[in-house]
Amino acid sequence: MAKSKSTPISTDTGRGFAGRAFQRIQGIIDDTGGQAGAPIRVLQQAQGVVGYLPPTVLKTISRDLKIPLSELHGVVTFYSFFTMLPKGRHVIQVCLGTACYVKGGQQILDLLKKDYGLEPEGITPDGKFSLEIVRCLGCCGLAPVIAIGDDIHRKVKPGQVKDILSMYH
Repeated sequence: MAKSKSTPISTDTGRGFAGRAFQRIQGIIDDTGGQAGAPIRVLQQAQGVVGYLPPTVLKTISRDLKIPLSELHGVVTFYSFFTMLPKGRHVIQVCLGTACYVKGGQQILDLLKKDYGLEPEGITPDGKFSLEIVRCLGCCGLAPVIAIGDDIHRKVKPGQVKDILSMYH
């Protein structure tokens, strides 16, 4: 790995997960060499390392790429694939588009809130699941649907949710 040309985050960057993550991010930044489109590539790769883009990571990228933090924030909030919130190992997307809502999507959401303590954009204490509300998954004829990762679960009844979630270890 090339030696970082940037100022270290702290004197503790070599210890633990955080230190290793920041070392990898510094390597990603150094590898861009100021190329066009570097901010998006760096943000994507940094999110791949950490799982999301916390303020400390955004500040580091801003400083080292010499891009205003507000500009990076604009990029992160514009593109839906970026997140500034931690996500669970399995992301549950509950569709609340018209067809899913009418056929019981809200009841599924209510059950996830009540039985699992999951709020939209929230994460379970064990980090296993996080919850997102989406407006359409393009499966209106299969309503109500929930997606977990790449899996679409169709015609979901609230009584099936526990069994569905038990499939994800």
